[in-house]
Amino acid sequence: MIDIEEREATDEVYRRLRPALVRLANLLTGSETAAEDVVQDAFVGYQRNAGHVTNPDGYLRVSVVNLARTTHRRLSRERGRRAEAVTVTHIPELDETWAALRRLPYRQRAALVLRFYEDMSEADIAAALDCRPGTVKSLVHRGLAHLKETMR
Repeated sequence: MIDIEEREATDEVYRRLRPALVRLANLLTGSETAAEDVVQDAFVGYQRNAGHVTNPDGYLRVSVVNLARTTHRRLSRERGRRAEAVTVTHIPELDETWAALRRLPYRQRAALVLRFYEDMSEADIAAALDCRPGTVKSLVHRGLAHLKETMR
């Protein structure tokens, strides 16, 4: 059973991190609905392990990245690799960029989102994606090249 202090701490983490994690999951999955589900599942896992977690922000971010990967695979199969059209900013040039980002392979998209949207270091991205920092550099480079080609 969870004591009151743990419950309050979990509630505070939820209120503080949920909006940013939903935005991150949306960028990674390409679906607003799936993003909500991913974040909810991440918080359920966090609540089960809250007593053992020393860094809730990192734990939840990695959980969202991993759950988004699984969800992205499932959604890609369901919609035949066609990204869901979602207006993010109502600025045509930016929305076109977000749409192009959603068409990237998952690992490239994740590397770009974590690097430029979340402003994470290569080492932190490598830990979140469970790969080497050199792989992160390659993913970012290839993702940017693909975006540049797509945006011409």
